Amino acid sequence: MTDTPKTVAIIGAGIVGVSTAIWLQRDGHRVILIDRKGPGEGTSHGNGGVLASCSIIPVAVPGLIGKAPRMLFDPNQPLFLKWGYLPKLAPWLWRYLKTANADSVRHRAAALAPIIGDSLADHQALATGTGAEKWLIPADYVFLYNDRAHYEGDALGWSIRKEYGFEGEILEGAAFKAYDPNFGGAISFAVRMPNHGRIADPGQYVKDLAAHAERQGAKIIKADVQDIVRENGRVTGIRAGGTTIACDDAILATGAWSVPLTNKLGLHMPLESERGYHLELWEPSVMPRSPVMVASGKFVVTPMEGRIRLAGVVEFGGLDAPPSRAPFRLLERNIRAAMPGLTWKKTIEWMGHRPSMVDSIPVIGKVPGVEGIYLGFGHDHVGLTGGPKTGRILAQLVSGRAPNIDLAPYSPERFN
Repeated sequence: MTDTPKTVAIIGAGIVGVSTAIWLQRDGHRVILIDRKGPGEGTSHGNGGVLASCSIIPVAVPGLIGKAPRMLFDPNQPLFLKWGYLPKLAPWLWRYLKTANADSVRHRAAALAPIIGDSLADHQALATGTGAEKWLIPADYVFLYNDRAHYEGDALGWSIRKEYGFEGEILEGAAFKAYDPNFGGAISFAVRMPNHGRIADPGQYVKDLAAHAERQGAKIIKADVQDIVRENGRVTGIRAGGTTIACDDAILATGAWSVPLTNKLGLHMPLESERGYHLELWEPSVMPRSPVMVASGKFVVTPMEGRIRLAGVVEFGGLDAPPSRAPFRLLERNIRAAMPGLTWKKTIEWMGHRPSMVDSIPVIGKVPGVEGIYLGFGHDHVGLTGGPKTGRILAQLVSGRAPNIDLAPYSPERFN
């Protein structure tokens, strides 16, 4: 408990914002959660549902520059682009592709490991006693490859994971079929990563966490935030829905929608939306034993409450364009190839926005030059995985305590 309780306004009620709210309350602070749609309605609802602690390797790996143009013209590859968006995307994309080298991959892994490397325990610490812990399920996380040669093509990533203590069990041929017989013969090689987890309903999990925060006194406001009010170099309130909400400190956790507000704070963040897609297959004929990453299609298959969720694909097209049809069709083709005997009763489609920084490292920390405002966004594909740890760090900063990790890699100043 802090000696100086504050009123803290949190902009964004996804997993990062809600986690921050709970940790702040445990420190004795008063919390206001502000979100344009309400808790758990955005990216936190639609993610793959895997607590992917070993996912410290970015999308931008060596070789991507050569592969990307070919992938864009192949409807069977998990990379899409709305071509009219390319002029706006190009400066960010050029900087992003320049990180597709071994040194940058290692730098990102070093930054992500402290944030996501113990995700299941972080979620358990957050959720225990809230009523939301029922959605947390310890599980393996299994990477599926066509064969050993396919796996060896990811040698850099696996060697870096091993350096950080993520070493899996190889399941080849009959050993993989014994582990999970539901996958087809095209997949004959797997790496089983123990000590991970899954969330049986990610959107409801975040809603239940927010409901707990509300029972503990948090005020939840559904509104668009227009600005952050400052006087004499210090935050004094949030302008939202035509009114000003007074606060002592503020936290910006608005994911892919963060740029307009950071611009007003004088920070120009190289942030883009990696539009992600999911299909939910309700009442499936079989369930995979564990969450899996199908490497050939770069998509996750996660068993959830009453359904299987397929999540993946990267599409660049900004925040405003409607969903494309091709990614949904690709996910369905891919799951039929991976699990040939699978049938289901109903399909639900979803598209959302992963907040991706140009260096694939989230922004976590204090805004320079303004007292009382902190940032927490930009986790690309691991926002759910890293949300509780990020929230705990932000709560520690508000309470004047030094987190036990070096925050320099996540600094809001690193691009300015």
